[in-house]
Amino acid sequence: MIVWLNGTHGAGKTTTSALVRQLIPDSRVLDAEKVGETLMDITPALPGPGTDNFQHWPPWRPLVVETARRVLDYTGGTLVMPMTVLVEQYWREISAGLAHHAIPVRHFVLHADQETLRGRIEADTVLGPSLFRLKYLEPYAEAARTWLHGAAEVVDTTHLTPAQAASRIAEAVKS
Repeated sequence: MIVWLNGTHGAGKTTTSALVRQLIPDSRVLDAEKVGETLMDITPALPGPGTDNFQHWPPWRPLVVETARRVLDYTGGTLVMPMTVLVEQYWREISAGLAHHAIPVRHFVLHADQETLRGRIEADTVLGPSLFRLKYLEPYAEAARTWLHGAAEVVDTTHLTPAQAASRIAEAVKS
């Protein structure tokens, strides 16, 4: 099974995924961003869109599916995958690919209001304030309004600690 943690930057995906892993037996964290980083390391650079966001490169989506499938075939258990996907077509490609391999997915969106997200991004002591991360606040809000919240289980993290969010997700997965 895959527990996919979606949501924009500052929602708490990375922190929460590590905590969810501790609460679900036989689970591992697979960050799909690492697949994108591999694509970004190709020289010369891949053609077309993607230089600012590797998700726009067509190979990224099937490589995420194939990587997750191969890891699950090898290890079994559960993969916890923290990754922002705000383009509905990209999510459809990934979820259809996983379904093709009969891999069940629990798709969660870690949500917080815009003010909270902005504050978290600006106060981030690890990455620091990031214009890249801030520019995704409006696309996230648009995705949330139009398709994302309807395609996932929403966990509002505005007033939750990461541990509380992780506990809610693990309880939902186990039930």
